[in-house]
Amino acid sequence: MADLSPGAITRKARTKGGVVTIVTVLAMVVAMGLTWFGLSAGDHVSAGYDSSSWLWSLTRGELARVNGQTGKVDTRSQALAASQGHYMQVSQSDRFLILRDQNTGRISALDPATLQVTAAQDSQAGLGVQVALHNDTAFIVDPVQGVVRQLDAATLQPIGEPLRYPPGITGGYFDGTGRLWIAVPSQGTVSAITPARPVAASGGTGGGNGPSLVRTEPVAEAFHDLALSALDDGVAVLDQTNGTLTTLRGKELKKVDVTQAAGGELPTRSSGAEIPITVTEGRHVYVIDGEKVGEFTVPGSGSRLRPAVAWAGRFYVADDDSGKVYALDREGALVDTIEFRSPGGALELEVRENHLFINAPGSATARVVDDKHRVKVVDKFAKDVTGSEPPPELPPPPPPAPTIGKPGAPRNVTAASGDTQVRLSWGKAPENGSKITKYVVEGDGRTWTVGARQRSLVIDKLVNGKTYTFSVHAVNGKGAGPSRKSNPVMPTGEVPDAPTGVKAVEKPDGTVEVSWTAANGQGRKISRYEVTAVNAGSGALAGTTAATKLVIKAGDLEYGTQYAFTVVAVNDKGAGSEVSQPSGTVVPFTKPDQVRSLSASTVAGAKGSIKVDWAAPSDNGRPITGYQVTAKGKTQTVNGTGVTLDGFGDGEIVSVDVAAVNEAGAGPKDTTSAKTIADAKVSGVTGSAVGYKNFTVKFAYDDGGGTATCTLTINGAARNIGCNTGAGGYVVNEVATDTRYQFTVTVTNATGAAAVSPAVAVTTRQLNGTVRCVNGDQYIDCSSGVGVYSNSRQQSSEAVGDAYNGTTYKAFCWKQGTKGNQQGSAELYAAQYNNNKRSDKWVQITFRGNQRYIPFIWFNLDDGDSLGNLPEC
Repeated sequence: MADLSPGAITRKARTKGGVVTIVTVLAMVVAMGLTWFGLSAGDHVSAGYDSSSWLWSLTRGELARVNGQTGKVDTRSQALAASQGHYMQVSQSDRFLILRDQNTGRISALDPATLQVTAAQDSQAGLGVQVALHNDTAFIVDPVQGVVRQLDAATLQPIGEPLRYPPGITGGYFDGTGRLWIAVPSQGTVSAITPARPVAASGGTGGGNGPSLVRTEPVAEAFHDLALSALDDGVAVLDQTNGTLTTLRGKELKKVDVTQAAGGELPTRSSGAEIPITVTEGRHVYVIDGEKVGEFTVPGSGSRLRPAVAWAGRFYVADDDSGKVYALDREGALVDTIEFRSPGGALELEVRENHLFINAPGSATARVVDDKHRVKVVDKFAKDVTGSEPPPELPPPPPPAPTIGKPGAPRNVTAASGDTQVRLSWGKAPENGSKITKYVVEGDGRTWTVGARQRSLVIDKLVNGKTYTFSVHAVNGKGAGPSRKSNPVMPTGEVPDAPTGVKAVEKPDGTVEVSWTAANGQGRKISRYEVTAVNAGSGALAGTTAATKLVIKAGDLEYGTQYAFTVVAVNDKGAGSEVSQPSGTVVPFTKPDQVRSLSASTVAGAKGSIKVDWAAPSDNGRPITGYQVTAKGKTQTVNGTGVTLDGFGDGEIVSVDVAAVNEAGAGPKDTTSAKTIADAKVSGVTGSAVGYKNFTVKFAYDDGGGTATCTLTINGAARNIGCNTGAGGYVVNEVATDTRYQFTVTVTNATGAAAVSPAVAVTTRQLNGTVRCVNGDQYIDCSSGVGVYSNSRQQSSEAVGDAYNGTTYKAFCWKQGTKGNQQGSAELYAAQYNNNKRSDKWVQITFRGNQRYIPFIWFNLDDGDSLGNLPEC
């Protein structure tokens, strides 16, 4: 066993001092996003970019394999359904898949081809212990105990002896060459481990030579907090105490001091030259490229940021509070925001197979980003997926085929004598994979055949005083089984009377109580009573007792099946009475089974409501009279297999128990939960693409799980708009030019609370026009200007002055022209003096302080000379 304890480390590695706390270890584990994927560039090559990744969904206890190219789930499994509701650490390679249940510590190895669990072992529950996987090499790292052990990735059996470090290590990530890197804060060192290759078949404690410690480097003063990120060929270590970043690439070691980065976090894996350091306080990201240090700030507020992940020239930063992933370029400009409406908890980012996978374990969706930064939304619970109805992806392996053979021997063969006869009874023989077709009784030189469901026989024509023994064997499709002999029996005329008053009562607990009046033994003692259960087409021994009551235990008889019972009294000489009269008919019953397919969902259109549905279970012999539905301590009885519950708080997670009820009482409950709708939210309201007569309103909204209604209010006038228009933009048309408009967006749902955005103001563009009259001649002298009038016609008495070529005026509206005494037609023609423009419209302008009109043929508008952006006067 390699000893890496403080006493075995060189003085050079131990000369530095400092302090480290377990908080650092926990912070590093949290920074992992609860999932570790240690894949290198070599992995990508060997994988041939199959572009898939396994993602965990805690709400269903389900694994989904997501195809990065299509953004769709192609396989799903509930092989680890017992971990539903738990966070899982998922470690994967092309050949192996290992998961660790964060809540229980259970580690399970799955075969990705069959999705069957190939091995499992327990580890300490909670944050801390983690599994690292690279190609076919696996390690389990216990940072608290400082133990690093190599495992067989398929069997989880240890390989060689573990490496032992001082307690409180961190890291445990593979670089692209397959080396595992461990940081030791108490020593200020980082070390590389190379795995052992198994010397023989997998399995067995200590198989192989064990992993090797191949490099140890001092990177900080002892007891400084350290964060570690594996590189393509080496490691980056951040001294979180002073902000120094140490990189080991090949044999080269470099240090860069980034004092502002003290307390920062690193992603578990960094590809390429750039290494991002995320300082959550202030939402800063520092990008180290060689000796260059860049810096930018992540949008938003709060400090629940995940470490930035570099991918294809951008940096992706997850914000758990907002459910957003911000994508920023190298200059820190925001280029995209990837939003999860209801992430249900942490967001996990992993670069794998030439794609960035973003998983929300608590949500039904994930995202995949390709190297062109195109984002695909993944529906992890899509129903058109192998394994979705029902999971897991592959059916479980068939149970081992039973050994089909001849039947076993019958049980409890008993004989009771009568007058020149014997009554024989026995229990069912084991079928051994083949249905029993009959029983064969042999004795007194004779043979009788009895039906498989009868299991009793009265044998007559015997001699009183002679001892007989009979044997019984079963026959199935494979032949005759072994026989079992009865007790010796001697027919006699000294038989007891038959019992009378046989009664049967079925009990709610599933038992049946059979009672009778004691038989007259005719001078001899009654030693036992034999009770036979009789149903349609069969009669079988139900039990024997010395008392006058027999309780048949729950489950011995089929619930819901009619039964009657007969009793035979047997005296101390073994002589049996005639069969009693049968009891009345009873139907055994008990409480119903647990309801099936229980589910709950949000009622999108109702405040404080959830919908609960289930399927009816087996009634176990009595009709189901209702279902007890319990939520928040209140129970109600429901007749159908579904109910809507209301009266809860907004955004409340409601746990519901449902149990079926019949005459026996309430069966076992099943539990589910759903969340009521929360108040709607609106954010990011902007006005953009402002034109002369239009502008665009963009906004983001959260419907709170309900059906949202969106209202746009402009200068006090409200209009309903589609909430789905907010992302692409809702275009407001037919507004006036050069006018200020103030608007808000209101989002409501069934909670009744209105989310009203802050007011946003835009001013539409002012539309100007320029007088144009050029190249004057003997017909028109442009130098003298263009006539302006008080009305839309060339009427001498209405002329108010001249506007000159090149003069610009604000255009207010247009007006239909009419003929005046200076022009015989309403339509005017500019000929060559303004590009042959022809129109019967006039434009209103402000001329010498008054609103006047100028012919449109002499007035060219800035918008392309279209009147469409002007209202009619």
